[in-house]
Amino acid sequence: MITSVLVANRGEIACRVFRTCGELGIRTVAVYSDADENALHTRVADEAVRLPGAAPADTYLRGDLIVKAALSAGADAVHPGYGFLSENAGFARAVLDAGLVWIGPPPEAIEAMASKTRAKKLMGLEPLETVTAADLPVLVKAAAGGGGRGMRVVRELDALDAELSAARAEALSAFGDGEVFVEPYVEGGRHVEVQILADAHGTVWALGTRDCSLQRRHQKVVEEAPAPGLGDLTETLYDLSVRAARAVDYVGAGTVEFLVADGKAHFLEMNTRLQVEHPVTEAVFGVDLVALQIQVAEGATLANDPPRARGHAIEARLYAEDPARSWAPQTGTLHRLAVPEGVRLDTGYTDGDPIGVHYDPMLAKAIAYAPTRAEALRKLSGALERADIHGPATNRELLVRSLRHPEFAEARMDTGFYERHLAALTTSAPDPYAPLAAALADARGRARSRFGGWRNLPSQPQVKRYDLAGTEHEVRYQHSRAGLTADGVRVVHADARLVVLEVDGVRRKFEVTRYGDQVFVNATALTALPRFPDPTAQQAPGSLLAPMPGTVVRVAEGLATGAAVRAGEPLLWLEAMKMEHKISAPTAGTLTALHATPGQQVEVGTLLAVVETTPVSTAPR
Repeated sequence: MITSVLVANRGEIACRVFRTCGELGIRTVAVYSDADENALHTRVADEAVRLPGAAPADTYLRGDLIVKAALSAGADAVHPGYGFLSENAGFARAVLDAGLVWIGPPPEAIEAMASKTRAKKLMGLEPLETVTAADLPVLVKAAAGGGGRGMRVVRELDALDAELSAARAEALSAFGDGEVFVEPYVEGGRHVEVQILADAHGTVWALGTRDCSLQRRHQKVVEEAPAPGLGDLTETLYDLSVRAARAVDYVGAGTVEFLVADGKAHFLEMNTRLQVEHPVTEAVFGVDLVALQIQVAEGATLANDPPRARGHAIEARLYAEDPARSWAPQTGTLHRLAVPEGVRLDTGYTDGDPIGVHYDPMLAKAIAYAPTRAEALRKLSGALERADIHGPATNRELLVRSLRHPEFAEARMDTGFYERHLAALTTSAPDPYAPLAAALADARGRARSRFGGWRNLPSQPQVKRYDLAGTEHEVRYQHSRAGLTADGVRVVHADARLVVLEVDGVRRKFEVTRYGDQVFVNATALTALPRFPDPTAQQAPGSLLAPMPGTVVRVAEGLATGAAVRAGEPLLWLEAMKMEHKISAPTAGTLTALHATPGQQVEVGTLLAVVETTPVSTAPR
């Protein structure tokens, strides 16, 4: 029997595994980088072992250090989670060679399937060795790992070499393996997968399908089980998945992924690990996949037939990112994260935790279960809309709108959903009464803190300024014997936390929470602006500022001060939260300053370069 488990991972998945271990009475051991010293997964584990450093290559990708940590902590088993070393056969062997139990498939199965190139050959498929214009579009893909890292769609042949280089660099950083390959890109397909679970005695379960078509940068955003509208194709997917598992003598939990288009299934890969979206399968089948992984690793035999599926479950991934700005990751303090009761929240953060630059920007997964798909959709979208998410910008609004979009609600989505709809989904008019509610709550709070009541308050109109979605809003209100007043709006109630306004005969409630200059009014985030702006804060026209904290990984070849640049031309690349982000010239002109150098660490707002707008030739350098 397993008595102590070390999770060779971090964040949400480590906390998830620890939760099941606690229910089973199993002692837990965490590993943590210097950046994660006070992270939630280190706090909830019974013991924690430091991995010196911050970068994944120095910490969570160091299998030797993790095995040493397991032995020093007295663990007798290792769970890899997902990402990092979860599909690394060498790490699995090192765990077994150390006399520890590996809660995962045999190393031989990982070797056969974890490399997508080998998996395709096993299934009778071959990657493209030579790419011609007739093959376009193609997909550049990392051979190891997943999560959308190391993936690029290439639609122009002359862009292939650059995208291959970028994919290799990203895959090496995320997985410690820079191997990539090229395959045809299926347009308009749905991403459908089958959850499998196998024991060491020859039993293989196909635990239903999942649809994961809503993706950004080839990383899943919304997942559901079962995949809707597959009809007779479901049994075909089951058969192919079980065949893939049996072909490599698979043991443990795994996922076989397909693109479904025109009624046909195109094999993508087999992930030899637990998936991020496993909770929707757990909800529909009434199982704990982590508990089953542990039981299988202990030698248990599965029943001949899997449990039956009931109802529908949908999961949405909450990211600290700005979808309207090329999915730019966000950092800062997560002041509060809470969803209404009845919705499962899997997270690696708690109130007050910092969101750093070193790892994936996913904050949490919200999962709703209901008897029908329509009910699950309503439940999840409503919960996300009412959730308290106070901190950096997130994709919350995008998730709510995606779940309510007719194309998704009617199960007509495919992997191109965000390519078609992102602009519309991220264009919205912010609540026009949020700044007023913030100003009234601030006025009440300041008045009570200064005077203990409403004595001696000024009767002149008061002015407050807020930044709302990048636009400055000025609010005017006035104290009178009748209370607070504002043009066109009746103030029914106002205190430091709650404001009630009557607008056109309808009373609206606004819950207000303030953290320094950052204010949250219901789901709307604002920044209080100083009364008199700082004149020294101005930047020269054409200044390119770092949109996020990160590392400058490279500068365009031959780029130097004085060079002519074209509008949209890539100038440099930042790496943040395990993804590369391109910084391009905002306009045609001349590069008059270049402050970025490869390897440089930058913060938000760091001046990277300056492009002075001038009439220039559009011919390439």
